[in-house]
Amino acid sequence: MKVKPLGDRVVIKMVEAEETTSSGIILVDSAKEKPQVAEVIAVGPGGMVDGKEVKMELKVGDKVLISKYAGSQFKLDGEEVTILRQSDVLAVVE
Repeated sequence: MKVKPLGDRVVIKMVEAEETTSSGIILVDSAKEKPQVAEVIAVGPGGMVDGKEVKMELKVGDKVLISKYAGSQFKLDGEEVTILRQSDVLAVVE
């Protein structure tokens, strides 16, 4: 299934959490932090949103940093994705 977000919304897929630390310690599932880096998989058209002109600065494939509880999660073709407003994205990771 293909999804096309409306307005200033983007659809993201979370990047998997690291399995090991930088020193080589393997983490169990309960010790892993919820990842905050995601990949943009769909971008809305922007335009007039709440009476203001919104230019979309994100594009498909961008890696972004989001807050832990931003957006709404749902399943798309069996994968967990999140839809949120562009303004909920904190930064683009380069």
